[in-house]
Amino acid sequence: MTIGLSDEDRELRDSVRGWAARHATPAAIRDAVEAKRETRPPFWDSLAELGMLGLHLPEEVGGAGYGLLETAIVAEELGRAMVPGPFLPTVIVSAVLNAAGRTAELPDLADGTVLGAVSLQPGGLTIARDGGTVTLSGRSGLVLGGQVGEEFLLAADDNGSLAFVLVPRDRLEVTELPSHDVVRRNAEVVVDGLGLADGDVLDLNSRRVLDIAATLFAAEAAGLADWATTTAADYARVRQQFGRVIGQFQGVKHKAARMFSLTEQARVTAWDAARALDEGTDTAEASLAAAVAAAVAPEAAFQVTKDCIQILGGIGYTWEHDAHLYLRRAQSLRILLGSTASWKRRVASLTLEGARRVLSLDLPPEAERIRADVRAELNPARELEGAEQKAYLAERGYTSPHLPAPWGKSADAVTQLVIAEELRATELTPHDMIIGNWVIPTLIAHGSSEQIERFVPPSLRGDIVWCQLFSEPGAGSDLAGLSTKATKVDGGWKLNGQKVWTSMARDADWGICLARTDGDVPKHRGLSYFLIDIKNSGLDIRPLREITGEALFNEVFLDDVFVPDEWLVGAPGDGWKLARTTLANERVSLSNDSSLGSGGEALLELASVLPGGLDAEQLTVLGKVLCDAQSGGLMGLRTTLRSLTGAQPGAESSIAKLLGVEHIQQVWEVAMDWAGPRAALLGDQARTSGTQMFLNSQCMSIAGGTTNVQLNIIGERILGLPRDPEPGK
Repeated sequence: MTIGLSDEDRELRDSVRGWAARHATPAAIRDAVEAKRETRPPFWDSLAELGMLGLHLPEEVGGAGYGLLETAIVAEELGRAMVPGPFLPTVIVSAVLNAAGRTAELPDLADGTVLGAVSLQPGGLTIARDGGTVTLSGRSGLVLGGQVGEEFLLAADDNGSLAFVLVPRDRLEVTELPSHDVVRRNAEVVVDGLGLADGDVLDLNSRRVLDIAATLFAAEAAGLADWATTTAADYARVRQQFGRVIGQFQGVKHKAARMFSLTEQARVTAWDAARALDEGTDTAEASLAAAVAAAVAPEAAFQVTKDCIQILGGIGYTWEHDAHLYLRRAQSLRILLGSTASWKRRVASLTLEGARRVLSLDLPPEAERIRADVRAELNPARELEGAEQKAYLAERGYTSPHLPAPWGKSADAVTQLVIAEELRATELTPHDMIIGNWVIPTLIAHGSSEQIERFVPPSLRGDIVWCQLFSEPGAGSDLAGLSTKATKVDGGWKLNGQKVWTSMARDADWGICLARTDGDVPKHRGLSYFLIDIKNSGLDIRPLREITGEALFNEVFLDDVFVPDEWLVGAPGDGWKLARTTLANERVSLSNDSSLGSGGEALLELASVLPGGLDAEQLTVLGKVLCDAQSGGLMGLRTTLRSLTGAQPGAESSIAKLLGVEHIQQVWEVAMDWAGPRAALLGDQARTSGTQMFLNSQCMSIAGGTTNVQLNIIGERILGLPRDPEPGK
């Protein structure tokens, strides 16, 4: 895993990781821990020679001409390896000076001759102005890298506003402080009427300074979290207690999965903040991206490093294990950057003022050729209406462009995105097959020619509505445990059993049904996949009233329901394989909505009309919800970017459902809280009311695989933790 996505990004990661393994050895880290004072690392020149200190700087000042994204990748890896030395403050100083147009100091920072130090909070440091005289006085906030730094970037109060000054060490009284982070230590500065020359007070918006610092702090925090998650998972795979490895216990497995989720959230927000700042604009959008990273990543690293110690148990509590070094570093980052709550409020305030992060991507040149063809083919559809328009689009492959021709357009990732853009531009909406989006890829891949001809074209047009008969009272998330039986009879099969939670059963024309055709083989292998004529098969369909008071779900009873042989898809026993076919038919999409999603925007709308506005606590909560919303959008964007390059899906797709479900549930819980006593009344029963949406959202952590099952999947398939033991073993 890395912040970057491209092959070049991964090569940079591997290069830095290899360098760190050679230089930041366990002995080197322990030497830094046990040293009486921090000193210039012996490997600093090697770090500089590789160009890591100047990746983000222009070539004319000794840099590599790249951007903050590349420097963030390095920061992530050096944090992951707990590399001693002031890399983080040094690159922050050089990035800030570059943004301010101060080039004189950059060559020495880029080649490692000069080390940087940073204080982001003014403490008692103030700037006084008397005519043309400007002086600096007071005691600074904690200075990151201050024990070895030579160029000090210091926050100061300038008549009630935050400003930053650049002062060399030899003009300051520097006091080395005993530090919580025992590898990279802090100092403080005391000055009394130090005269400042022109340019010492940076002519740069202080928010820009904080945005740069937040981005690189977040990148290092992602590296800390990655180390902690990997270390905990590695340990959980081998440590045995109570006769089995601890990673098999769900409590441990789920904690590790949560750690991984937080780590990915830290990584995507740091990535986006670096991208936003590299776009070269000092905008509210870039500042919002940086604020999200600041609110998410250091806090995530802090939580994950604590959890790592918990999973490690007693060994994690020892001085000899490195876990406490990562905890100290994560907590120090979180404190030195400013409180997490203040950054959440920053996110909320920027968003309420109208700032939005646009989640867009640049398509390759061939997209324009594709666009011309698509536009020409869509134009006639604009003259059609209703079913005729849907049929036109379906016949030309626009219902599901990712499907193979002639049913779809065999569209690759670029083509799918172009088609989506053109459909929006022409305000054309192909039929949404809903459950049919699962059925049709399965029929195309495994159905007979008769089944394909009978069901695929009308489904694409919208003439057939599908429902899914999978879940049972005793087999929800454990789909392979279903008990509905299919018994072979002349000309077909007789099905007996009960299905539950079936959406649209009363409206559907056909259903897909999994039933057990062989009880003597392992449960996954004994299932078969049937098509059932819902209207004419004698099903007993009974509405189920949900907690919202509605009855969208149904339970379906099958009592000797006859299904002809021609409606068995594939061979008997293929059901499990067929049920999973949809996973191999991934659509590529990029939301055209706000990066905050409909839930985030709804909460913002509510916040804007609250009498008296939001108090500090509400603003903090809002910021947290919006950070989660944007994180989810970023994960979707990264997944799409991977698809465009032909890369395999990354971890983002595994985290997206987990994060998205919990986010939307929190949105409507907060909405009810803010609505106050009226939310407890039954007067407003509109399906879109906050109260109804709160109730409705409770199903989201159950439907499609419960949150607990999703945590198991993350723990087992991504972190490599052992599967749960078989029942009775």
